[in-house]
Amino acid sequence: MNDLLSRLRAGLPAEAVLTDSDVTASYAHDMASFCPAGAPAAVVLPHTVEQVQHVMRTATEARVPVVPQGARTGLSGAANATDGCIVLSLLRMDRVLRIDPVDRIAVVEPGVVNADLSKAVAAHGLAYPPDPSSWEQCTIGGNIGTGSGGLCCVKYGVTAEYVLGLDVVLADGRLLSTGRSTAKGVAGYDLTRLFVGSEGTLGVVVRAVLALKPAPPRQLVLAAEFGSAAAAGEAVARIMAEGHTPSLLELMDATTIAAVNRMTKMGLPESTQALLLAAFDTADPAADLAAVGELCRAAGAAEVVPADDEAESELLLAARRAALPALEAVKGTTMIDDVCVPRSRLADMLDGVARIAAEHRLTIGVCAHAGDGNTHPTVCFDATDEDEARRARASFDAIMDLGLRLGGTITGEHGVGVLKRDWLARELGPVGLEMQRSIRQVFDPLGILNPGKVL
Repeated sequence: MNDLLSRLRAGLPAEAVLTDSDVTASYAHDMASFCPAGAPAAVVLPHTVEQVQHVMRTATEARVPVVPQGARTGLSGAANATDGCIVLSLLRMDRVLRIDPVDRIAVVEPGVVNADLSKAVAAHGLAYPPDPSSWEQCTIGGNIGTGSGGLCCVKYGVTAEYVLGLDVVLADGRLLSTGRSTAKGVAGYDLTRLFVGSEGTLGVVVRAVLALKPAPPRQLVLAAEFGSAAAAGEAVARIMAEGHTPSLLELMDATTIAAVNRMTKMGLPESTQALLLAAFDTADPAADLAAVGELCRAAGAAEVVPADDEAESELLLAARRAALPALEAVKGTTMIDDVCVPRSRLADMLDGVARIAAEHRLTIGVCAHAGDGNTHPTVCFDATDEDEARRARASFDAIMDLGLRLGGTITGEHGVGVLKRDWLARELGPVGLEMQRSIRQVFDPLGILNPGKVL
Protein backbone atom coordinates (compact mmCIF):
# COMPACT_ATOMS: atom_id res chain seq x y z
CA MET A 1 0.00 0.00 0.00
CA ASN A 2 2.75 2.47 0.88
CA ASP A 3 4.47 1.68 -2.42
CA LEU A 4 1.25 2.40 -4.34
CA LEU A 5 0.75 5.71 -2.59
CA SER A 6 4.37 6.69 -3.18
CA ARG A 7 4.01 5.98 -6.88
CA LEU A 8 0.79 7.99 -7.11
CA ARG A 9 2.26 10.96 -5.25
CA ALA A 10 5.29 10.98 -7.55
CA GLY A 11 3.11 12.35 -10.36
CA LEU A 12 0.38 14.20 -8.48
CA PRO A 13 0.18 17.25 -6.21
CA ALA A 14 0.08 16.28 -2.53
CA GLU A 15 -3.48 17.57 -2.09
CA ALA A 16 -4.68 15.42 -5.01
CA VAL A 17 -4.18 12.13 -3.13
CA LEU A 18 -6.62 11.47 -0.29
CA THR A 19 -6.07 8.56 2.09
CA ASP A 20 -7.90 9.45 5.32
CA SER A 21 -10.48 6.68 5.68
CA ASP A 22 -13.20 9.07 6.86
CA VAL A 23 -12.69 11.16 3.73
CA THR A 24 -12.32 8.31 1.26
CA ALA A 25 -15.48 6.68 2.64
CA SER A 26 -17.47 9.65 1.37
CA TYR A 27 -16.38 8.73 -2.18
CA ALA A 28 -17.33 5.06 -1.85
CA HIS A 29 -20.74 5.02 -3.54
CA ASP A 30 -23.29 6.80 -5.67
CA MET A 31 -27.02 7.24 -4.90
CA ALA A 32 -28.22 3.72 -5.75
CA SER A 33 -29.84 1.40 -3.24
CA PHE A 34 -28.91 -2.29 -2.85
CA CYS A 35 -25.45 -1.84 -4.39
CA PRO A 36 -22.42 -2.95 -2.35
CA ALA A 37 -19.45 -0.59 -2.04
CA GLY A 38 -15.93 -1.31 -0.85
CA ALA A 39 -13.24 0.75 0.89
CA PRO A 40 -10.87 2.50 -1.55
CA ALA A 41 -7.14 2.54 -0.91
CA ALA A 42 -7.00 6.14 -2.09
CA VAL A 43 -9.02 8.83 -3.81
CA VAL A 44 -7.17 10.88 -6.42
CA LEU A 45 -8.39 14.18 -7.85
CA PRO A 46 -6.28 15.08 -10.89
CA HIS A 47 -6.31 18.47 -12.60
CA THR A 48 -4.76 17.51 -15.95
CA VAL A 49 -4.82 14.81 -18.60
CA GLU A 50 -1.21 13.99 -17.81
CA GLN A 51 -2.10 13.35 -14.19
CA VAL A 52 -4.87 10.96 -15.23
CA GLN A 53 -2.38 9.15 -17.44
CA HIS A 54 0.00 8.86 -14.50
CA VAL A 55 -2.74 7.32 -12.36
CA MET A 56 -3.63 4.75 -15.00
CA ARG A 57 0.01 3.83 -15.67
CA THR A 58 0.56 3.39 -11.94
CA ALA A 59 -2.57 1.28 -11.58
CA THR A 60 -1.54 -0.93 -14.49
CA GLU A 61 1.96 -1.46 -13.10
CA ALA A 62 0.56 -2.28 -9.64
CA ARG A 63 -2.44 -4.26 -10.97
CA VAL A 64 -4.78 -2.14 -8.83
CA PRO A 65 -8.40 -1.51 -9.91
CA VAL A 66 -9.53 2.03 -10.75
CA VAL A 67 -13.08 3.33 -10.33
CA PRO A 68 -13.71 6.54 -12.34
CA GLN A 69 -16.21 8.94 -10.78
CA GLY A 70 -18.10 12.11 -11.52
CA ALA A 71 -20.49 13.73 -9.05
CA ARG A 72 -21.82 10.35 -7.79
CA THR A 73 -25.43 11.24 -8.61
CA GLY A 74 -25.87 7.94 -10.48
CA LEU A 75 -28.59 5.44 -9.63
CA SER A 76 -27.04 2.09 -10.58
CA GLY A 77 -23.91 1.74 -8.43
CA ALA A 78 -21.61 2.32 -11.41
CA ALA A 79 -19.41 4.69 -9.37
CA ASN A 80 -19.17 2.44 -6.30
CA ALA A 81 -15.69 1.68 -4.99
CA THR A 82 -14.25 -1.80 -4.62
CA ASP A 83 -11.97 -2.79 -1.74
CA GLY A 84 -8.42 -1.54 -2.26
CA CYS A 85 -9.18 0.38 -5.44
CA ILE A 86 -8.10 3.82 -6.57
CA VAL A 87 -11.11 6.08 -6.88
CA LEU A 88 -10.38 8.46 -9.76
CA SER A 89 -12.56 11.53 -9.26
CA LEU A 90 -12.69 13.88 -12.25
CA LEU A 91 -14.43 16.70 -10.38
CA ARG A 92 -11.45 19.07 -10.51
CA MET A 93 -11.18 18.83 -14.29
CA ASP A 94 -14.04 21.29 -14.67
CA ARG A 95 -13.11 23.74 -17.42
CA VAL A 96 -15.18 24.71 -20.43
CA LEU A 97 -12.28 24.88 -22.88
CA ARG A 98 -14.05 26.33 -25.92
CA ILE A 99 -17.46 27.38 -27.17
CA ASP A 100 -17.71 27.86 -30.95
CA PRO A 101 -20.96 29.48 -32.17
CA VAL A 102 -20.05 28.91 -35.83
CA ASP A 103 -19.37 25.19 -35.60
CA ARG A 104 -21.88 24.92 -32.74
CA ILE A 105 -19.65 22.88 -30.49
CA ALA A 106 -18.37 23.07 -26.94
CA VAL A 107 -15.12 21.45 -25.82
CA VAL A 108 -15.20 20.58 -22.14
CA GLU A 109 -13.45 18.64 -19.41
CA PRO A 110 -15.38 15.81 -17.71
CA GLY A 111 -15.95 17.59 -14.39
CA VAL A 112 -18.03 20.39 -15.90
CA VAL A 113 -21.48 20.44 -14.29
CA ASN A 114 -24.32 20.06 -16.78
CA ALA A 115 -26.13 23.22 -15.62
CA ASP A 116 -22.91 25.27 -15.76
CA LEU A 117 -22.38 24.25 -19.37
CA SER A 118 -25.96 25.17 -20.20
CA LYS A 119 -25.47 28.63 -18.72
CA ALA A 120 -22.16 29.12 -20.53
CA VAL A 121 -23.54 28.26 -23.97
CA ALA A 122 -26.74 30.25 -23.38
CA ALA A 123 -24.60 33.38 -23.36
CA HIS A 124 -23.88 32.61 -27.03
CA GLY A 125 -27.54 32.01 -27.93
CA LEU A 126 -26.98 28.24 -27.91
CA ALA A 127 -28.23 25.26 -25.91
CA TYR A 128 -26.90 21.89 -24.77
CA PRO A 129 -30.18 19.96 -24.62
CA PRO A 130 -29.51 16.83 -22.49
CA ASP A 131 -30.95 17.68 -19.07
CA PRO A 132 -30.92 14.87 -16.49
CA SER A 133 -32.98 15.53 -13.38
CA SER A 134 -29.74 16.03 -11.44
CA TRP A 135 -28.46 18.56 -14.00
CA GLU A 136 -27.50 21.08 -11.32
CA GLN A 137 -25.08 18.54 -9.74
CA CYS A 138 -24.19 15.90 -12.34
CA THR A 139 -21.15 16.25 -14.58
CA ILE A 140 -20.70 15.88 -18.32
CA GLY A 141 -18.25 13.02 -17.75
CA GLY A 142 -20.84 11.18 -15.69
CA ASN A 143 -23.54 11.92 -18.28
CA ILE A 144 -21.32 10.41 -20.96
CA GLY A 145 -20.45 7.42 -18.80
CA THR A 146 -24.07 6.46 -18.20
CA GLY A 147 -25.58 7.74 -21.45
CA SER A 148 -27.90 10.10 -19.56
CA GLY A 149 -31.22 11.40 -20.83
CA GLY A 150 -33.70 13.86 -19.36
CA LEU A 151 -37.06 15.53 -19.81
CA CYS A 152 -36.35 16.93 -23.27
CA CYS A 153 -35.31 13.64 -24.90
CA VAL A 154 -38.61 13.24 -26.72
CA LYS A 155 -37.63 16.11 -29.04
CA TYR A 156 -33.90 16.61 -28.64
CA GLY A 157 -32.51 13.15 -27.92
CA VAL A 158 -30.07 11.78 -25.34
CA THR A 159 -26.42 12.45 -24.49
CA ALA A 160 -25.08 10.03 -27.12
CA GLU A 161 -26.50 12.20 -29.89
CA TYR A 162 -24.45 15.20 -28.76
CA VAL A 163 -21.03 13.64 -28.22
CA LEU A 164 -18.98 14.22 -31.38
CA GLY A 165 -15.53 13.34 -30.10
CA LEU A 166 -13.65 12.27 -27.01
CA ASP A 167 -10.18 12.15 -25.53
CA VAL A 168 -9.92 8.98 -23.44
CA VAL A 169 -7.11 7.72 -21.22
CA LEU A 170 -6.91 3.97 -21.65
CA ALA A 171 -6.18 1.43 -18.92
CA ASP A 172 -2.43 1.47 -19.66
CA GLY A 173 -2.21 5.28 -19.69
CA ARG A 174 -2.23 5.84 -23.43
CA LEU A 175 -4.33 8.74 -24.75
CA LEU A 176 -6.90 7.91 -27.43
CA SER A 177 -8.72 10.56 -29.47
CA THR A 178 -11.99 9.53 -31.11
CA GLY A 179 -14.55 11.21 -33.33
CA ARG A 180 -14.42 14.69 -34.72
CA SER A 181 -15.18 18.39 -34.35
CA THR A 182 -17.02 18.60 -37.67
CA ALA A 183 -20.76 18.38 -38.31
CA LYS A 184 -20.26 15.20 -40.36
CA GLY A 185 -17.74 12.37 -40.26
CA VAL A 186 -17.76 8.60 -40.82
CA ALA A 187 -14.05 7.73 -40.76
CA GLY A 188 -13.54 4.28 -39.27
CA TYR A 189 -15.51 2.52 -36.56
CA ASP A 190 -17.53 4.80 -34.29
CA LEU A 191 -15.46 4.42 -31.13
CA THR A 192 -17.00 7.57 -29.68
CA ARG A 193 -20.41 5.93 -29.40
CA LEU A 194 -18.75 2.88 -27.87
CA PHE A 195 -17.49 4.93 -24.92
CA VAL A 196 -20.84 6.68 -24.34
CA GLY A 197 -22.68 4.55 -21.79
CA SER A 198 -19.65 2.35 -21.03
CA GLU A 199 -19.65 3.46 -17.35
CA GLY A 200 -15.87 3.78 -17.07
CA THR A 201 -15.18 0.18 -18.07
CA LEU A 202 -13.31 0.96 -21.30
CA GLY A 203 -11.38 4.13 -20.47
CA VAL A 204 -11.43 7.46 -18.67
CA VAL A 205 -12.97 10.38 -20.57
CA VAL A 206 -10.81 13.49 -20.10
CA ARG A 207 -12.20 15.77 -22.84
CA ALA A 208 -15.40 15.89 -24.87
CA VAL A 209 -16.47 17.68 -28.03
CA LEU A 210 -20.21 18.31 -27.72
CA ALA A 211 -22.74 19.42 -30.33
CA LEU A 212 -24.87 22.44 -29.53
CA LYS A 213 -28.24 23.66 -30.80
CA PRO A 214 -29.67 27.16 -31.24
CA ALA A 215 -31.47 28.17 -28.05
CA PRO A 216 -35.18 27.34 -28.44
CA PRO A 217 -38.03 29.72 -27.62
CA ARG A 218 -39.63 29.51 -24.19
CA GLN A 219 -42.02 26.58 -23.93
CA LEU A 220 -45.69 26.54 -23.01
CA VAL A 221 -47.15 23.62 -21.04
CA LEU A 222 -50.45 21.76 -20.97
CA ALA A 223 -51.75 19.47 -18.23
CA ALA A 224 -54.32 16.76 -18.93
CA GLU A 225 -56.05 14.63 -16.28
CA PHE A 226 -57.15 11.06 -17.02
CA GLY A 227 -59.27 8.52 -15.18
CA SER A 228 -57.04 5.60 -16.18
CA ALA A 229 -53.52 4.78 -17.30
CA ALA A 230 -55.01 3.27 -20.45
CA ALA A 231 -56.61 6.58 -21.43
CA ALA A 232 -53.36 8.47 -20.80
CA GLY A 233 -51.45 5.89 -22.84
CA GLU A 234 -53.94 6.30 -25.67
CA ALA A 235 -53.40 10.08 -25.58
CA VAL A 236 -49.62 9.60 -25.85
CA ALA A 237 -50.13 7.25 -28.79
CA ARG A 238 -52.38 9.75 -30.58
CA ILE A 239 -50.00 12.66 -29.99
CA MET A 240 -47.06 10.79 -31.45
CA ALA A 241 -49.04 9.18 -34.29
CA GLU A 242 -50.26 12.62 -35.41
CA GLY A 243 -46.65 13.72 -35.86
CA HIS A 244 -46.40 16.18 -32.99
CA THR A 245 -42.96 16.80 -31.51
CA PRO A 246 -43.39 18.13 -27.98
CA SER A 247 -40.36 19.42 -26.13
CA LEU A 248 -41.61 17.54 -23.08
CA LEU A 249 -44.19 14.79 -22.59
CA GLU A 250 -44.31 13.54 -19.00
CA LEU A 251 -46.69 11.19 -17.21
CA MET A 252 -47.40 10.71 -13.49
CA ASP A 253 -49.49 7.88 -12.05
CA ALA A 254 -52.08 8.05 -9.25
CA THR A 255 -49.58 7.03 -6.53
CA THR A 256 -47.22 9.85 -7.49
CA ILE A 257 -50.07 12.36 -7.71
CA ALA A 258 -51.23 11.43 -4.21
CA ALA A 259 -47.69 11.79 -2.83
CA VAL A 260 -47.29 15.20 -4.46
CA ASN A 261 -50.64 16.29 -3.03
CA ARG A 262 -49.59 15.26 0.48
CA MET A 263 -46.32 17.15 0.29
CA THR A 264 -47.27 20.27 -1.66
CA LYS A 265 -51.01 20.68 -0.98
CA MET A 266 -51.45 21.42 -4.69
CA GLY A 267 -54.96 20.06 -4.62
CA LEU A 268 -54.67 17.81 -7.66
CA PRO A 269 -57.96 15.89 -8.07
CA GLU A 270 -57.83 12.60 -6.16
CA SER A 271 -59.86 10.95 -8.94
CA THR A 272 -57.00 11.55 -11.38
CA GLN A 273 -55.31 8.24 -12.18
CA ALA A 274 -52.75 9.74 -14.57
CA LEU A 275 -51.54 13.27 -15.22
CA LEU A 276 -50.00 14.04 -18.61
CA LEU A 277 -47.84 17.13 -19.12
CA ALA A 278 -47.05 18.25 -22.66
CA ALA A 279 -44.90 21.21 -23.69
CA PHE A 280 -43.97 22.89 -26.97
CA ASP A 281 -41.17 25.33 -27.72
CA THR A 282 -42.23 25.95 -31.32
CA ALA A 283 -42.94 29.25 -33.07
CA ASP A 284 -46.64 28.94 -32.15
CA PRO A 285 -46.80 26.78 -29.01
CA ALA A 286 -50.39 27.83 -28.20
CA ALA A 287 -51.63 26.30 -31.46
CA ASP A 288 -49.71 23.08 -30.79
CA LEU A 289 -51.13 22.87 -27.27
CA ALA A 290 -54.64 23.36 -28.63
CA ALA A 291 -54.18 20.50 -31.08
CA VAL A 292 -52.75 18.20 -28.41
CA GLY A 293 -55.53 19.21 -26.03
CA GLU A 294 -58.10 17.97 -28.54
CA LEU A 295 -56.26 14.67 -28.86
CA CYS A 296 -56.25 14.29 -25.08
CA ARG A 297 -59.99 14.94 -24.89
CA ALA A 298 -60.61 12.43 -27.65
CA ALA A 299 -58.63 9.86 -25.65
CA GLY A 300 -60.80 10.49 -22.59
CA ALA A 301 -59.16 13.30 -20.63
CA ALA A 302 -61.41 14.56 -17.84
CA GLU A 303 -59.73 17.97 -17.79
CA VAL A 304 -57.27 19.77 -20.07
CA VAL A 305 -55.51 22.90 -18.80
CA PRO A 306 -53.24 24.79 -21.22
CA ALA A 307 -50.94 27.52 -19.89
CA ASP A 308 -51.23 31.03 -21.30
CA ASP A 309 -47.70 32.12 -20.45
CA GLU A 310 -44.36 31.05 -19.02
CA ALA A 311 -45.39 31.66 -15.40
CA GLU A 312 -48.42 29.38 -15.73
CA SER A 313 -46.26 26.80 -17.46
CA GLU A 314 -43.88 26.75 -14.50
CA LEU A 315 -46.81 26.22 -12.14
CA LEU A 316 -47.98 23.22 -14.15
CA LEU A 317 -44.48 21.72 -14.16
CA ALA A 318 -44.14 22.15 -10.40
CA ALA A 319 -46.00 18.89 -9.77
CA ARG A 320 -43.57 16.93 -11.93
CA ARG A 321 -40.56 18.52 -10.26
CA ALA A 322 -41.99 17.64 -6.84
CA ALA A 323 -42.54 13.98 -7.73
CA LEU A 324 -39.29 12.46 -6.47
CA PRO A 325 -39.09 14.45 -3.20
CA ALA A 326 -42.73 13.57 -2.56
CA LEU A 327 -42.11 9.85 -3.09
CA GLU A 328 -38.99 9.99 -0.91
CA ALA A 329 -41.15 11.40 1.88
CA VAL A 330 -43.47 8.38 1.80
CA LYS A 331 -41.09 5.96 3.56
CA GLY A 332 -37.70 7.67 3.70
CA THR A 333 -35.92 5.48 1.13
CA THR A 334 -36.57 5.04 -2.58
CA MET A 335 -35.22 2.80 -5.29
CA ILE A 336 -35.70 4.40 -8.70
CA ASP A 337 -36.09 2.04 -11.61
CA ASP A 338 -35.43 2.98 -15.23
CA VAL A 339 -37.28 0.72 -17.66
CA CYS A 340 -37.95 1.86 -21.20
CA VAL A 341 -40.80 0.26 -23.14
CA PRO A 342 -42.36 0.90 -26.55
CA ARG A 343 -44.71 3.87 -26.32
CA SER A 344 -47.57 1.58 -27.35
CA ARG A 345 -47.03 -0.48 -24.16
CA LEU A 346 -46.83 2.45 -21.74
CA ALA A 347 -50.26 1.83 -20.19
CA ASP A 348 -49.45 -1.88 -19.81
CA MET A 349 -46.29 -0.90 -17.93
CA LEU A 350 -48.15 1.38 -15.51
CA ASP A 351 -50.90 -1.15 -14.87
CA GLY A 352 -48.31 -3.90 -14.40
CA VAL A 353 -46.38 -1.85 -11.84
CA ALA A 354 -49.61 -1.24 -9.91
CA ARG A 355 -50.15 -5.01 -9.74
CA ILE A 356 -46.57 -5.55 -8.57
CA ALA A 357 -47.02 -2.93 -5.85
CA ALA A 358 -50.13 -4.69 -4.60
CA GLU A 359 -48.51 -8.14 -4.70
CA HIS A 360 -45.50 -6.96 -2.69
CA ARG A 361 -47.52 -4.70 -0.35
CA LEU A 362 -45.49 -1.63 -1.27
CA THR A 363 -45.98 1.92 -2.46
CA ILE A 364 -44.56 2.26 -5.97
CA GLY A 365 -45.07 5.51 -7.86
CA VAL A 366 -44.36 5.91 -11.56
CA CYS A 367 -43.14 8.97 -13.41
CA ALA A 368 -42.43 8.53 -17.09
CA HIS A 369 -40.82 10.38 -19.95
CA ALA A 370 -43.91 9.30 -21.86
CA GLY A 371 -42.74 10.63 -25.21
CA ASP A 372 -39.98 8.02 -25.38
CA GLY A 373 -41.51 5.31 -23.19
CA ASN A 374 -38.92 5.71 -20.44
CA THR A 375 -40.58 4.90 -17.11
CA HIS A 376 -39.22 5.47 -13.61
CA PRO A 377 -41.08 3.22 -11.17
CA THR A 378 -40.00 4.41 -7.73
CA VAL A 379 -40.19 1.89 -4.90
CA CYS A 380 -40.80 3.49 -1.49
CA PHE A 381 -39.67 1.49 1.54
CA ASP A 382 -38.26 1.61 5.04
CA ALA A 383 -34.60 0.56 4.78
CA THR A 384 -34.54 -0.36 8.49
CA ASP A 385 -37.33 -2.93 8.01
CA GLU A 386 -35.62 -6.08 6.72
CA ASP A 387 -38.79 -7.66 5.38
CA GLU A 388 -39.87 -4.49 3.60
CA ALA A 389 -36.39 -4.03 2.13
CA ARG A 390 -36.51 -7.63 0.86
CA ARG A 391 -39.90 -7.02 -0.74
CA ALA A 392 -38.60 -3.80 -2.29
CA ARG A 393 -35.73 -5.65 -3.93
CA ALA A 394 -38.09 -8.39 -5.15
CA SER A 395 -40.45 -5.80 -6.62
CA PHE A 396 -37.54 -4.20 -8.46
CA ASP A 397 -36.77 -7.52 -10.15
CA ALA A 398 -40.44 -8.01 -10.99
CA ILE A 399 -40.47 -4.60 -12.69
CA MET A 400 -37.36 -5.53 -14.69
CA ASP A 401 -39.05 -8.72 -15.83
CA LEU A 402 -42.23 -6.85 -16.77
CA GLY A 403 -40.30 -4.34 -18.88
CA LEU A 404 -38.53 -7.05 -20.86
CA ARG A 405 -41.77 -8.98 -21.39
CA LEU A 406 -43.31 -5.80 -22.84
CA GLY A 407 -40.51 -5.58 -25.39
CA GLY A 408 -38.51 -2.98 -23.48
CA THR A 409 -35.02 -2.52 -22.12
CA ILE A 410 -33.73 -2.60 -18.54
CA THR A 411 -32.34 0.93 -18.68
CA GLY A 412 -33.14 3.97 -20.76
CA GLU A 413 -30.75 6.45 -19.16
CA HIS A 414 -29.45 5.40 -15.71
CA GLY A 415 -27.05 2.67 -16.85
CA VAL A 416 -26.36 -0.86 -15.63
CA GLY A 417 -23.70 -0.50 -12.93
CA VAL A 418 -24.00 -3.15 -10.25
CA LEU A 419 -27.76 -2.97 -9.84
CA LYS A 420 -28.76 -4.39 -13.22
CA ARG A 421 -25.75 -6.49 -14.19
CA ASP A 422 -27.60 -9.81 -13.99
CA TRP A 423 -30.52 -8.40 -15.95
CA LEU A 424 -28.21 -7.15 -18.69
CA ALA A 425 -27.14 -10.72 -19.38
CA ARG A 426 -30.79 -11.69 -19.85
CA GLU A 427 -31.46 -8.79 -22.22
CA LEU A 428 -28.34 -9.28 -24.36
CA GLY A 429 -28.44 -13.04 -24.62
CA PRO A 430 -25.36 -15.32 -24.66
CA VAL A 431 -23.95 -14.18 -28.02
CA GLY A 432 -24.41 -10.49 -27.27
CA LEU A 433 -22.84 -10.92 -23.85
CA GLU A 434 -19.84 -12.73 -25.34
CA MET A 435 -19.25 -9.96 -27.89
CA GLN A 436 -19.46 -7.22 -25.27
CA ARG A 437 -17.04 -9.04 -22.97
CA SER A 438 -14.64 -9.42 -25.90
CA ILE A 439 -14.75 -5.68 -26.54
CA ARG A 440 -14.04 -4.95 -22.90
CA GLN A 441 -11.07 -7.32 -22.97
CA VAL A 442 -9.53 -5.41 -25.90
CA PHE A 443 -9.62 -2.09 -24.04
CA ASP A 444 -8.85 -3.43 -20.56
CA PRO A 445 -6.98 -6.77 -20.76
CA LEU A 446 -6.07 -6.72 -17.05
CA GLY A 447 -9.63 -5.99 -15.93
CA ILE A 448 -8.67 -3.03 -13.74
CA LEU A 449 -11.22 -0.49 -15.01
CA ASN A 450 -14.34 -0.39 -12.84
CA PRO A 451 -14.39 -4.14 -12.17
CA GLY A 452 -17.71 -5.76 -11.34
CA LYS A 453 -19.72 -3.17 -13.21
CA VAL A 454 -21.94 -3.69 -16.29
CA LEU A 455 -20.66 -7.14 -17.34
